[in-house]
Amino acid sequence: MAKKPSRRERRARKFHNSYEEQNNLKLAHIEPMTANQRKTFQLYDQDKNLLLYGTAGTGKTFVSLYLSLLELLSGFTEYKKIVIVRSVVPTRDMGFLPGSAKEKALVYEAPYYAICTELLQRGDAYELLKNKGLIQFMTSSFVRGITLKDCIVIVDEFQNMVDEELHSIITRVGDNCKIIFCGDCKQNDLRKETSGFHKFIKILSSMNSFGTVEFNISDIVRSAVVKEYIIKREQFETNKTFLSSSYLPA
Repeated sequence: MAKKPSRRERRARKFHNSYEEQNNLKLAHIEPMTANQRKTFQLYDQDKNLLLYGTAGTGKTFVSLYLSLLELLSGFTEYKKIVIVRSVVPTRDMGFLPGSAKEKALVYEAPYYAICTELLQRGDAYELLKNKGLIQFMTSSFVRGITLKDCIVIVDEFQNMVDEELHSIITRVGDNCKIIFCGDCKQNDLRKETSGFHKFIKILSSMNSFGTVEFNISDIVRSAVVKEYIIKREQFETNKTFLSSSYLPA
């Protein structure tokens, strides 16, 4: 007996049969590359909210945006858009830069430009999706006072958010929403402030509505050099004698 296709596979088929022809967009077909990426796909298909955290270069944001686009662009979904929320921590001391707050925040959208370009195979994909109202980017500074409805919310780099920011974001979630948190505590840009990362992980991990995935070194897919570097760095942090004088150039 043939295996029943998953929701993701059904969405993919619907997408390629409908939206692609109507909008001249071709979403790349992505398969999970590691065990924890596969777990992420499965939890998403189970309609779980997601908490994805851990090692850099493991595809947390890439997979989140892919799965969200796959569902949204299928045309067979209750969600109307993807909302990307990010804390622009350095803007707290970058007031000297020209332009409005919105213009200053553009640099933080660069990863999503790149991901959409790769997934949709056209350089203007991100702007196109924004112009169609299918993607919205906002900073955590402006999330208070709103209610998010009928959307998939991706909260990226959430390790750069203080406890109050994280509390504000998750309490903005209204009817018919799915929320995905992505972060890595070892890439924390906070200075004097304290990240709400660890407390938040404990709370969300105890909630039945969330599926939690902790990514590790075996999940690194960005490049061989990134994987080698992180392995060596963790060895150094575990054993401070790792970089003794015998390892250093003369």
